[in-house]
Amino acid sequence: MSNSIYEINKGINRPIEFKGLKAQYIWYLGGGMVLVFLFYVILYTAKVNTFVTLALTGILGAGLFTSVYHLSSTYGEHGLTKALARGRVPKIIKAKSRHSFMTKLPCDITHLKA
Repeated sequence: MSNSIYEINKGINRPIEFKGLKAQYIWYLGGGMVLVFLFYVILYTAKVNTFVTLALTGILGAGLFTSVYHLSSTYGEHGLTKALARGRVPKIIKAKSRHSFMTKLPCDITHLKA
């Protein structure tokens, strides 16, 4: 028998991280870079001055990098999704009548009473 050496993967159940970006922010940065490239292509085909085109795409790309890194460091892996969901929860629910609570359920459970 030969001696086998097995490497242990110690990164199981940990979020993907690349150069400080965590989880979904890698996708956000990739998608944003594709949009910045398309912006450059549109300006280039519109025959805008090359220096203006490069300056605009450079500023847009730098803004994208700083904003995505800021979101990643501020909210972490799932924090942005939680913050967006928290903003959609209503502060108050008003019910002016009891009709909503008095309607019969779609499945009749009266036969369960014995």
